[in-house]
Formats: sequence, C-alpha cells, structure tokens
Amino acid sequence: MNADQVRSSYLDFFKSQGHVIVPSTSLVPQNDPTTLFTGSGMQPMIPYFFGQTHPLGVRITNSQRCFRSQDIEAVGDNRHTTFFEMLGNWSFGDYFKTQQLPWFWQFLTQTIGLDPKRLYVTVFAGDSKINIPQDDESVEIWQKLFSETGIKAKAVSDAAQSGMADGRIFFYGNNNWWSRSGKPNEMPAGEPGGPDSEVFYDFDPEGKLGLHQNSPFKDQSCHVNCDCGRFLEIGNSVFMQYQKQEDGSFKPLPKKNVDFGGGLERIVAAAQDQIDIFKTDLFWPVITKIETLTSQKYDQHPASYRVIADHIRGAVMLAWDGVEPSNKQQGYFARRLLRRAMRHAKMIGINQAFLGELVPIVAQIYQKPYPELLKKQDQIKQIIEDEESRFAKTLDKGLKELDKLIEAKELNGDKAFYLYETFGFPFEITKELAAEKGIVLQENDFMIAKTTHAEASRTASKGMFKGGLADQSETITKLHTTTHLLHQALRQVLGDHVSQVGSNITAERLRFDFTHQEKLTDEQMTQVEQIVNEQIEKDLPVTVETMTPEEAKKSGALAFFADRYGEKVKVYSVGDSSTGSGQLFSKEICGGPHVAHTGVLGKFELFKQEAVGAGKRRVYGRLI
Repeated sequence: MNADQVRSSYLDFFKSQGHVIVPSTSLVPQNDPTTLFTGSGMQPMIPYFFGQTHPLGVRITNSQRCFRSQDIEAVGDNRHTTFFEMLGNWSFGDYFKTQQLPWFWQFLTQTIGLDPKRLYVTVFAGDSKINIPQDDESVEIWQKLFSETGIKAKAVSDAAQSGMADGRIFFYGNNNWWSRSGKPNEMPAGEPGGPDSEVFYDFDPEGKLGLHQNSPFKDQSCHVNCDCGRFLEIGNSVFMQYQKQEDGSFKPLPKKNVDFGGGLERIVAAAQDQIDIFKTDLFWPVITKIETLTSQKYDQHPASYRVIADHIRGAVMLAWDGVEPSNKQQGYFARRLLRRAMRHAKMIGINQAFLGELVPIVAQIYQKPYPELLKKQDQIKQIIEDEESRFAKTLDKGLKELDKLIEAKELNGDKAFYLYETFGFPFEITKELAAEKGIVLQENDFMIAKTTHAEASRTASKGMFKGGLADQSETITKLHTTTHLLHQALRQVLGDHVSQVGSNITAERLRFDFTHQEKLTDEQMTQVEQIVNEQIEKDLPVTVETMTPEEAKKSGALAFFADRYGEKVKVYSVGDSSTGSGQLFSKEICGGPHVAHTGVLGKFELFKQEAVGAGKRRVYGRLI
C-alpha cells in the first residue's frame, strides 16, 4: 500500500466500527497555552477525556497533522521526522481494551497485511508508588490474538536487561505510560494519563541486516525498545483512565477512555517493509529531486538528504497553517527548519536557491488528503523563497566567520549570539556545527548574551508555559469568550475583510491574529475596546447550538477554518435576538469553553498590537 491507501484504509476501517471521521486540526493549537504546536493526535481531544461531550459522539477517528520541534536535531536517521501524521481513534467512555486491541490487530494483519510473526507488543509493568497494577488484562488479550495465528506469545519482564528471551510480549515501566508531559512523576496536577500497549514491527527477523551487531548498542541486550534499529513502534493504544492529583496520587477519570495513535509514516514503512521511512512515497519524490540538483545519490549523503526532505515538508505544512519564518515563537522553528536545510544543502554541493522547487512536490504528495495545500502552493512557495533569499545573502559569510572562530578557539555563547544577530544563524545551527568540531556550546550562555544585548528572549516550545492540561479554568474561559467580542468589534471598526487567523490564550492575556494590512490607529484601538466593553455591560447571553457546517454558515455564523470542520460543529452566539434590536452581536463556529453571559467578564483592555506577516496583525488584550 502507498501512504494514501494506508491512511484511507485506516479511516475506513474505524468508520466501519462506528467511528466518525473528523478532519485534522491546525498545527498551531487554538486556545491551548501549554504548547506551541499540535504534537499528538490526542491534543485536540483533551476536553473529551474529562466528560465534555464531543458533538459527533463517543467514537472518533482521524489523521492528525503533528509537528514536534524537539525532534529537529534528531532528524538524520532513518526514522525521525518533525512533521508527521498521527492516525488516531478515540473512545470517550465507550469501548476499552477488549475491543481496541483486537481492532488494531485486525487492521495490521488483515487490512494492511502485515505478517503476525513480525509483530511484538509491550504493556505496562505497573507502578506500586502510584498504586497502579501491572496490565495483565492486555497480556491476556494479546496472547489470545497471537494464538489464533499459531504463535505462542510468551510474556517477558525486564527485557532491557534480559533481551528478547524468546518473548513476544514485554513488560516495561515508564516506557508504557503515556501522558503529554511524560512519566508519572513529571506530570503536573490535573494532567490525564494512563498505561499503554505499543506494537512494534521487526524489520530484521532473521538477522540478515545485522542491525544490532553493527550498531553502537551491540554490547547491550537487543529488545523491542532498544535503539539498534531492528524494531519500529508503529502504534500505541493508550488507556486514558487516570488524572494526577495535587498530592501526587492518581484518581480514575469519570470514564475509561481509549486514545490510539499510530504514526502514518511508520505504518507505511512497515506496510512496504522499508526500514528507511525516507524511501517511502511520502519522501522519495523530494529525495529524487534533490538527487537531480546534486548529481549525487541519496545513499552517498543520507543524513543531509533526510534533513532537507523532512525540513521542507515541515516548513510547508507550517506555512499552510499561517506560520511564517520569524524570530518569535512558532515562526522561529519555521526559520530554523529552512536555515538548517540550507546548511545541509551546501554540505552536499547545492549552491543555488532550490527550496522553492520542492514546495510543489510536497503539495503533490498530499494532494489527495489535503487539496487545499495544493491550492496554496504558490503562496507558500513565495514565503519559503523569501526566507531562503534572506539567509542566502549571509550564509557563506557566516560559515566563514564561524570557521574563523572555531580555528581561533573563540567560539562561546557571546560569539554564538553575534552569529545569530549578524548572520541569522539560529543558536542550534551554531551548536550543531560546533559539535562537529568537538566544541560544546551551552544555550544558557547564548541566552545570557542575548539578554545582555537587549534582544527579546526566544521561548522554545518545550517549557514555554507551565505544562499540563489545556487550561479550562474560569480565567481562560472568560478570555476565550472575549475573543468572540473582539473579533466582531474589529470587523465593525476595520471592515468585514477582518477574519481570524489564530489565537492564543494564557491566564494573563489573550492574543488574537487577524487579516488586516495597516497598523491600527490609537482611535481605532479605543473604538474596538469600547465596543467590547459595551457588550460586556449589556450582560448578553451566550448560547450554543450543534449543527452541520453548512447549516452554520447559512445561519450567519462566521467560519474561517472551513477545511478543518467535521460533520457537526458547535455554533456560539452572543446576544439575544428576542430582545432589544432583535440582532445577535456575534455568531461563530467554535469548540472552546465559554461563559454563560458577558456580564461576568469584567472590563476589557487592549494593550498592544504588532505585525505578524504580510497582511496580518496581532493584538493583545486582558480583562482588568
């Protein structure tokens, strides 16, 4: 199967099991202050684990586009990527282990056609410190499934020490616990989590590739979770059933939930029995184009080819979601991807502008699941070519200056900032180049130098905000409701061309991105603020209805993410058509938390505005 076939067959399979297919959400989370990017399929689903009703029911499936900035430096091997798709299915208090594990097994062995002898699984070993037992129930289910194909599935403990030991099922501790913030002791209070069961594909069952013998881990026991490359995790069924408490204990959630995630790229690699995911149809068209530009084969420089192919794909997907290269927040990572790709391009002999030529290839790869990307390829190409042009002017000079600093043994945090400020070298590129010469740079030293030079601090996605649950607190709910008032007020003052392109809310403020060319005047800022406060003083009711996207649009609801809506949506209205002028103040499709009436919001203040790209503005506001 090719990637499109794997994706569609997965969605069709779970649709046949009573699931509703929903579209992927944006790579930039809406109203989730805990992270810069959507890094997993479950991230948009968090509210439903706590009892909030999904408008489409208790069984949901999709292919969620994801981006993990923390994996940028890991790209270069045969399996790590920054952008990926996560095939997912969810049960919100409906089915549990006895249905989930057989379904995934059926999909892998019958729909995809994987050989059961090439599959291995892991389960949670239990943790007495948090009073959660070993997952023997999953072991019994897996043993029954394997036995039906004539395989005796032995369960093995401590595989990291004992090795395979003729096992088929392996117990692990923290490796088989899943939450967004990691191990149980790392989770903040309020965060949901639970034991999981992972499935691994064996690329070298007969040892012909000699993966373990030829790896840096040859002196360690080979097991499914080792790093030799023989095994690849292709799916993880998380039994999302606990919530961490303030005292460190774990309390069962109101209902038991299933959160399954399987990397599309990895499942495709298994389906094609291709140990290098970059040789699958999700990457190979880009790789072959790079080969024509260099007149060199992929196998001569695999790491650099992988970096370029992954990074252009990630940058294209980010640009599609409105993330343009910059020095702040999400834009910093878009810039870092492109500049790192350009650096690797020079290493393999590409000395001309080329990234723009790869954009249509990426768009073509995804034309079936994401036709909107194909329509926007010219706009995305221009964004990427502009960034490439900016960095190309200083790349050669910067590399020469870096070589001088390394040769003179003068490279340190202060000089790293100099390279960043003068030549546009992200710290991570300087750090990577220095490491190749045996020089270790500390980011803290760079940040100290950056602060000293009065530059705005860059906050990375990991730890940007206090981690944990996407906040549904009263303050966040109030600010989210206020964005509806702000959106309509901006449209009244500036015109109907204003449309939302992004938002972010913390406990301290709201940030709202919208389409508009010019900077707002002081008078316009005051007008917008006054209109919002007038609606708050009127104490307008906030009501919700569930309908199809088409019905919502016909009813006058604003909708600016049309390609991301499912079959049913929630429509929030502010105002009461039965009183006063008989007109609503605002009506929008939205899935976030809202107050019941505007009078509880207090007073609103706009305190800052800035440009965030061509034809886009950003304003900041707070309740005082």
